[in-house]
Amino acid sequence: QLQASGGGSVHSGGSLRLSCAASGRISSIDTMTWYRQAPGKERELVASVTKGGTTNYVDSVKGRFTIARDNAKSTMYLQMNNLKHEDTAVYYCSVDGGYYNGRGEPVRYRDWGQGTQVTVSS
Repeated sequence: QLQASGGGSVHSGGSLRLSCAASGRISSIDTMTWYRQAPGKERELVASVTKGGTTNYVDSVKGRFTIARDNAKSTMYLQMNNLKHEDTAVYYCSVDGGYYNGRGEPVRYRDWGQGTQVTVSS
């Protein structure tokens, strides 16, 4: 299970920090990802971080957003600075992982957290 928090309303140029806490099959988690979906638009990948710490960002947030992961706490963060109106969206956290089932077969999965609203007023 994933529990996202930290959304809110800020003015342009402001900052917010999102958190996503994982529980359950946490040892099988590989990549943790933040997505967002603005009204009338498709969901897009914002940033991701692998178990080893490799990060990836969509071009529009590079230099403003920082994704981080605390494996000991099974928590992912998204520090969002210099927020712009176009960052307004519902932000979702997601994890990709894998494990072997009782028959020794590999199983891949993706879990989603509930969304958290980020609103940036211009």
